Parts: sequence; C-alpha cells; structure tokens
Amino acid sequence: MIDRDVLPPQLRFAALPEPGLARIIALLLRHPREARAVAWARLTGKRLRARQRLAALIGADHRLWLSASARPQAESASALATEGIEAVSPGALADHIASDAPLILLLPHGHALVAGAAAAIAKAFREYPALKALYGDALVAREDGALLPILRPAFDPDFLRGLDVVGPVVALRRASLAALCQDLVLGAETLDLLLRIDAGGGEIRHLPRILSSSPLAALAVSGHEARLAAIRADLVRRGEGGVVWIESGIISITRPLPEPRPLVSLIVPTRDRLDLLRPCITSLLERTDWPSKEILVCDNGSREPETLAYLRDLETRGIARTIPCPGPFDFAGMNNRAAEAARGHLLAFVNNDVEAFRPDWLERMVREALRPDIGAVGAKLLDGEGRIQHGGIVLGTGGGLVTHDHRHFSGDAPGYLGALLATHRVSAVTAACLVVEAHKFRAVSGFDAEHFTVDFNDVDLCLRLNAVGWHTLLVPSAILHHREAASRVRSSEAEARHRAEIANLKKRWRPLLAQDPHYHPGFDPNLSTHARLRRGSTGLEPARPR
Repeated sequence: MIDRDVLPPQLRFAALPEPGLARIIALLLRHPREARAVAWARLTGKRLRARQRLAALIGADHRLWLSASARPQAESASALATEGIEAVSPGALADHIASDAPLILLLPHGHALVAGAAAAIAKAFREYPALKALYGDALVAREDGALLPILRPAFDPDFLRGLDVVGPVVALRRASLAALCQDLVLGAETLDLLLRIDAGGGEIRHLPRILSSSPLAALAVSGHEARLAAIRADLVRRGEGGVVWIESGIISITRPLPEPRPLVSLIVPTRDRLDLLRPCITSLLERTDWPSKEILVCDNGSREPETLAYLRDLETRGIARTIPCPGPFDFAGMNNRAAEAARGHLLAFVNNDVEAFRPDWLERMVREALRPDIGAVGAKLLDGEGRIQHGGIVLGTGGGLVTHDHRHFSGDAPGYLGALLATHRVSAVTAACLVVEAHKFRAVSGFDAEHFTVDFNDVDLCLRLNAVGWHTLLVPSAILHHREAASRVRSSEAEARHRAEIANLKKRWRPLLAQDPHYHPGFDPNLSTHARLRRGSTGLEPARPR
C-alpha cells in the first residue's frame, strides 16, 4: 500500500485500501437479499446493474492501475525542436521569455513528455489561436512498476486554487507571456501564471490525452507557503476578498459576508411523512447556525392529523410558514410557489428527507452563492450507510443520462483528484440541498415545472444558470445526511411521467449529455463515476482540447 503521507491531496485516492475478497464475501453473506440481487442481475446479462448493486453494497474505489507494459516511449528532443517547443523549468521561465520558440513547455525535474506529446501540443495551439495555456493528463509510476493514469478535469480556477489539478506540466504560448512573468511567486510559478492568465480572460484548455509521465516521488508533498501566496495575490488581482488558509493540504478561501447577514429562505416540500419532516425541520433550527433564516414548508396536501397539528404549531410559534400546494405531486411547481413567497435574499431548497448535522453547512454554501459569477451551490450528501449519496451531478454517465458523482464511495473518501475535498465547478447539483441567490433563480424563471415536474428540474435549472454565466459549485465541506427518495412512491403514472422528462432532458441538453464538460471522457460512461477506464482506452488517443 502507498504511504498517503507522501502523496499530495489530489492523489490520496490512490492510497485507499482495496476492499479485499474476504471483506466482500463477508458483506455478501451478511446481506443475502442484496447478494441475490447482484447475482440475478449478473446471470440475466445486466452487468451494469450488477456492478452498481455490488458497489452499493461494498462501496466503490478508484483502482485504475495499469501494468508497466502500458508505459509509452519518451518523447525525443528532436520532436520538441521540430514542433517549436522549448522545455524549461518553471523557476527558469523568466530567463526564456526572449526565446525564439513559439511555445514554451514548463517541465519540472522528474517529469518527461511521452512520445507524440509534442505534436499534440503544437496542433492544439495551431487550431486555437486564442489559446494561452494547455495542460494534459499524466502517468504516475509506482515503485512496483504499476502506472496510475491521472485524468484531469477541464480548467476550473476554483478547483485549481484548492488543489493542483492542472500541473505541473503546462505548455504556454510564448508571445503572450511577456506581460505576465514579472515577479512570479517563487516555488509556485505555474500556479501563479495560470491564475494570472485566467484573471486576464486568457484561454486555458485541457487536452484529454496523456502528455507526460513521472515517478510517484516527483509528486511528493512539499511546502505550501508559495501556493498560499499565489492565491492571495490572485484574489487581490481580481478585487476579491477572503481569508486563505490550508488544512491537510487543501487550500480554502473563507470569503467575506455582508453585515447584517442576508436572509436565507429555507424551502422544504412535503406531503405528510412527519417521520422525515420533523427531524429535517429540527436540524434546520438546532443544527444550522446561520442567524438570519426563515422556513417555508410546501405542503402538498398533507392529511394525517399529526402532520397538520405539527404544521399549525410551527406557524403558531412563528417558526415556519406553510405554503399550501395542493394537487398532484409537482416538485418544481411547489418550489417555485414557495420561492415567490420567500422574503430571503437567498433561497435554500432542502428535501424533507435531508438532515443537517454540521451547523456551518449553510454558511459555507452562502459564502459561495453570494459570489457574482456563481449560480447554484450544492453540498456533499451522505446516505443512511454513511456513504456518498451526492458529490455533484455528472452528465452522460451511469447509462448515458445523469448520475451523482462518487456515489457509493465511503463518506470520508477523498474522491478522484480530491474532488470530495476541494470546492469545484460541476455541471449540476441536486435540489435536495441547493442554495442560490433569489435574483439569479428568478432571472432564469426558476424550475421548469412544465417539462420537469418531478425529475431533472435541478439539472435543468443548473444548466440554464450555467448558460448565462453563473457557474455551479459543489462545496464538499458542507455535509448533510440524505435519505434519498424516502418519501417517493412509484406508480405506472410516475413511470410514464419519468420517461417524458427523460425525453425532455435529451431534447434540450443532448450535446452536454454526450460528454459532461467537467468529467473526463476517458472514464467508462456506463458505470458509476471514476470507476473504470473506457474499454480499450490507452489515454494516448487523438483528442481535442476542452
């Protein structure tokens, strides 16, 4: 097993212990019903369902190690020269600005380009004249020779501030560097430069192809002061405030809050199910330390006397308002109606089967939701077994539609490249716990109750917010419990409605469903996220930057 202490946070997933055959057998024996379901799915040829059921039982992992025979050849120096690329150490970048080479490659000691990388890099810069910087994927060699593919996300400055998910091998257009390389932060030159390019509106792209390789030792944890300094300088450059700090190798930014604290309207839809509603409301009152909040309960025709008495008591004591929402279950319409009645500067949509247990969850989400360029903000949700239920939503996976990122992974898993540790952009988040500024929600006309009455309304909302320039964020440090669909009842009518909503999602968002811009195309889209490479993939196939 790899020593986690020598790994940077973005590679800690590689040090997770393997489930082990004995543990898997023990779990199957303790849960015979689930074991039979796995076996039946396998025997009937439903391999995807079998793998998903098995992952739900034993947990998922990120084991993507390749054999040493998969190692590509090293790129030749002549190939770099032919393509007009000069390789330099990041610390020596300033000395090479006057070079004649059109492209400069930041290549730290211990890292090497793989064969074909120079041509792929040069082609990308030719095809995208506005491109300022390009990075790709990598192979990391373990001491026993096994290779770990590092499949990086599309460029995301939020993720980059928290963890180095881009470098250290980066190609740059030399002509655009002269005004950017003055007084780079020593020891964090690549990070500083990328943040400067992004802050100035420069284009940075990811090439989903393996460009470099290195031994694991080349990625060992080093000092963090330089990264902290580069990020503090970036916030000043962008005119943003915030306290920058580090814990367990993850850099976080505590962004300022206005005074007085803005009102947050917590919107909770329900129909009876007092066994769910009461713990949810209690957690919003007693385990949510945001000082300025109101609670609105969307009542979809509750009939049980105990529920009605509870709602009356909440109103009598001024704890919550009830928004009557009679008629067939209409999740999108109910939430829209409550949003119209809400007085808050921010809206927090919370399912009745969600419970808060860390009092700072709402503050962490609000700090991000108040940013001018951020739309919907989501939380990390844990299921009843303490595993990941939601770590963002990935498009085009789990059979070609959408699925929750890192589903069934252990609740304390770091996530692939640290995605369960650091705040980052995603395509969508679940409305089971979603925070958004009210004016942004209204600017895109809220949830689309006509086309997505029950399902995919959260995905559609986030994608419409993204489309007008408000990014969707996942905040993994905001953690709640979610007993998913505990109050949902399946019926033939519900199944027909679900099929119609699938068709609507495909019709409106088909290009994004083909490949989530925040998810690497090298992963198998037919399994849970980050579970396996595409069959036949080597990571060296021709690719277009994204």
